[in-house]
Amino acid sequence: MNPLLALQVAEHVRNEVREHPKRWGCLALFLLFGPAIACVLVAVLIIVVIAGGDGSSSTPGHVPGIPDVMLTAYQQAAQRIGGIRSACVGMRWSILAGVAEAESRHASGRTIAPNGDISPPILGPPLDGSGVGGNRTPIRNPDGTFARAVGPFQVLTTTWADVEQDGNDDGARNPHNAFDAALGAAVYLCGTGPRDLKDQGQLRAALLRYNASQTYVAQVLANIERYDAVELQPAANASGAAKIVIDAAMSQVGVPYAWGGGTAAGPSRGTRDGGVADRHGDYNKIGFDCSGLVLYAYAKVDIALPHNSRAQFDSGTRVPKEAGLHSLRPGDLVFYSPGLIHHVGIYVGDNKMINAPYSGSEVRIDEIVVDEYAGGSRLMR
Repeated sequence: MNPLLALQVAEHVRNEVREHPKRWGCLALFLLFGPAIACVLVAVLIIVVIAGGDGSSSTPGHVPGIPDVMLTAYQQAAQRIGGIRSACVGMRWSILAGVAEAESRHASGRTIAPNGDISPPILGPPLDGSGVGGNRTPIRNPDGTFARAVGPFQVLTTTWADVEQDGNDDGARNPHNAFDAALGAAVYLCGTGPRDLKDQGQLRAALLRYNASQTYVAQVLANIERYDAVELQPAANASGAAKIVIDAAMSQVGVPYAWGGGTAAGPSRGTRDGGVADRHGDYNKIGFDCSGLVLYAYAKVDIALPHNSRAQFDSGTRVPKEAGLHSLRPGDLVFYSPGLIHHVGIYVGDNKMINAPYSGSEVRIDEIVVDEYAGGSRLMR
């Protein structure tokens, strides 16, 4: 550089620093600490990419039809599998949900504790070669007893011995615990070698290993596709007794409607009505009608209700129709009445209710039909 020019530049910089000391002080600090800050930012970015790099970090708060505890178990298993099977990529909660739906409808009809324990246990028949479930070859556990499928993923007891996991870090490896079972199923689906479950062919191969039936694989793939496209929803804004009631009802999604069905203990055989229910064979089904589902869910918080929607309408504190749907709270009862009260559901938020709608249907979440809404009832403070 020209010496005269260098002196002129130095003089200009000195004058600028004198006139704007804060501005140039900040620049000096940036030049001094900028590289260190940049390194920290890059490190944070790398951690974020690694944590969510396989796409499994997309975790909805609530999915209609899946109990929240089960969904959390699927999510956590998808996130943790990389630490157990590092060569397996592409695991996501929807894959585990697709399998669990086919195997147990997400532990439908069972009580699922917050720690993941499922009761009563889900047990398949002993594989003694008698032909039950298509089994013609006896399969025995190491202790000589007959193997059987267990838990929400219906893993054989002989298989569980190879894939058992402690998904909730309680020191036990229990196939009847949602977190343990989901992580064990993820291990089994991943296998021991490299596997990319984002690849449809490799995913199909993993499912065939789980159950060597093309019909089964087609059904599970359809389940996975539906869950991959599910509209993510926030969890119900409920706590305490209201959450217990909603969780109990949600655990029954997919259970058949059965006129007269449902007790405090769970689904039960329906009865004859001399009409529509009889034509659908409800008297041969195990399930719930609308008030039976409500009776079951509220029994979880020790509130006894009659098995009749009109009688339930007289329970609790009235939430008048004129107050609008925005006055409802999660856990409130929702009634329909184009005339007499004829239907009841449990409000879950966002103008939706969980209910057992009618013969030929199943327990499900529906939008509240405002034209038929007759008001609500609040049984919990």
